[in-house]
Amino acid sequence: MKKSIYIKLALAFMLVALITSGLIAVFIRITSADRLFKLVVDQQSETMEQGAANYYSTVGSWDGVDIVWNQIQPQGGSIIVGFTGDLPPDSPRDVFEHRSLFGLADANGTVIVPIGPYNQIGVQLSNRQLRSGKPVIVNEIQVGTILTADRLSGYNPAETLFLQRTNQGLLYAMLGALGVALVLGLLFARSFARPLQELTRAARNMARGELEQQVKITSQDEIGELALAFNQMSQEVASANQQRRQMTADIAHDLRTPLTVIAGYVESMRDGVLKPTPERLTVIYTEIERLQQMVTDLRMLSQADAGELHLNPQPITPRLLLERAAELFQHHADQQNVQLAVQTEGDVPEITVDDSRMMQVMDNLISNALHYTPEGGKITLGARKREKTVELTVQDTGSGIPAEEIPLIFNRFHRVEKSRHAEEGESGLGLAIVKALVEANGGQVWAESEEGKSTTMHMTFPIF
Repeated sequence: MKKSIYIKLALAFMLVALITSGLIAVFIRITSADRLFKLVVDQQSETMEQGAANYYSTVGSWDGVDIVWNQIQPQGGSIIVGFTGDLPPDSPRDVFEHRSLFGLADANGTVIVPIGPYNQIGVQLSNRQLRSGKPVIVNEIQVGTILTADRLSGYNPAETLFLQRTNQGLLYAMLGALGVALVLGLLFARSFARPLQELTRAARNMARGELEQQVKITSQDEIGELALAFNQMSQEVASANQQRRQMTADIAHDLRTPLTVIAGYVESMRDGVLKPTPERLTVIYTEIERLQQMVTDLRMLSQADAGELHLNPQPITPRLLLERAAELFQHHADQQNVQLAVQTEGDVPEITVDDSRMMQVMDNLISNALHYTPEGGKITLGARKREKTVELTVQDTGSGIPAEEIPLIFNRFHRVEKSRHAEEGESGLGLAIVKALVEANGGQVWAESEEGKSTTMHMTFPIF
């Protein structure tokens, strides 16, 4: 696999270079003859015009020009401008071959010396055809027009060598382009493959159980985004695994405590050490209820995780929901000398939620608030409209939550007060259940707290 990506990328670069240089070479090869022809014509046309003008000035007409025309025009062996190469030994520079490149029409546009497409003497040329030629001027009067062949009838040694050198240059350029493409392809393949190799190695480590893996991010492109996503995934997987282990340990601990109490009482009664009095049976039954409640909570959380939690959503007025929850806890609040109030801002629209599940949410939140709010404190249940959502809040004036604990309070079995479960039988699942039920009803929940002053639980739900 490692060699494969090197080969594929290198071949891809070479293929692109080959196609590109090949197309350029074909284009140059096709057009080089035409460009050479234009170069030769441009070199010789000025000399040809001057020779024709001199002939007309000497004779006074074009009579007999066809006889001496080959002597007037430059010969095909003219050296190409810019060509510095040596001709072959059997083709010296002073060797010229007969090759006609130019013809002539008189002042009336009649062909005198035929050439190329104008191959018949006496043919009358059109104005468009005459404009493609070179005028012959004598005493500021146009006395004729130089006509040009449409192609070279052959190449002299200099021109042949020029074309050969051009073809060789194209070949060398193609080979050089392929070599550069191969080197660049290997370099780029290495830069692409290195982060992929690191990702592969990290993924294999995760498969072996080493879940905490981080790869170095070396770019901001798609590979860099892949590395960033992998790092985030690794952190989430490692965190989830740690939470799973911690939850397993917490479940074992929380089950062991009531089971130890039950086993101790039952064993003592079996051995006759204790008598089965109503009070002792009540203690056993209380611990059994605690176990049943924990099992019920865990089952509900597992259903929420699997998306199998049964809900019966219906439109509910937020203020009525809060007032019902406050009425249920009013007596408890009065016993603790805690003020429990409901405050809503303006006309709060309805939300679509499961009424019984929301009462369970409010039960957990208000119970927590009462536990942390001292005598003389206040708990406020609030509701207000926020853009396209409705926000419900439960605010207390209790001891608050340390800042480092706030991101963890919705984790299962997490307890801000580590000894609280031992004293009051709390399982540490209350806020985890709140989060699961709120999200199951399409909402979001979060906490804000100022340690030593207050805590506010926020919930938002879409407007019905």
